[in-house]
Amino acid sequence: MLRPTLIVVLISLASVDSGHNTPPNKIPVTVHVSNVPHGFHLNKNNHIASTSTSSNISHNPEENGRNKRDCPNCVDESQYTPNKWTMPLLKLGEKRYYLGIFFKANWFKATQYCRYHGMHLASISSQEENDRLEKHIRDFGLGHEHFWISGTDLADEGNFFWMATGRPITFTNWNAGEPNNFRYENGEEENCLELWNRDGKGLKWNDSPCSFETYFVCEVQPN
Repeated sequence: MLRPTLIVVLISLASVDSGHNTPPNKIPVTVHVSNVPHGFHLNKNNHIASTSTSSNISHNPEENGRNKRDCPNCVDESQYTPNKWTMPLLKLGEKRYYLGIFFKANWFKATQYCRYHGMHLASISSQEENDRLEKHIRDFGLGHEHFWISGTDLADEGNFFWMATGRPITFTNWNAGEPNNFRYENGEEENCLELWNRDGKGLKWNDSPCSFETYFVCEVQPN
């Protein structure tokens, strides 16, 4: 049985995963709950926000300095536009990440959602970045889930690139035997990149059918 908090959130965002192609600006953004998931709080507008977002940052420079010392990963989201409302961003290295964990979407809808909020579906350029992101996901207790990132070979089979940057993928973290471009009975092949702990060895890379609906990772790229 789902906890009351998750029930409210899933109902409010159900239209995204229902296949009715509800545009992103129709997604309800105000959630009234009495129990908020661990790591989040309700801001003054009753929006769910991370404890590491701009709600913890004052406009007073001296206070901001103290906050940075007390919470080095806190992010002032006011400089990252055009986010439409408060998003729970976390700073890892040079990037800010958002975990799309309140609904599941195919790769295209996940890409659309990230872009609508002024972000991109994530790209990964180093082992360090991969490890940091994996630790963040595991700390959320979601290390067993699937997560879309922006890699794809839809344009040229076998040649993966990052849709977020347009650049070819150089660093890779494929699971054993991947990518294999498995072909399904309906004719669909595996052309989109996901993180997946397939065999207990961590969140390795896997090519998957782009229509698969799962969680996703958005990122704010450094300027």
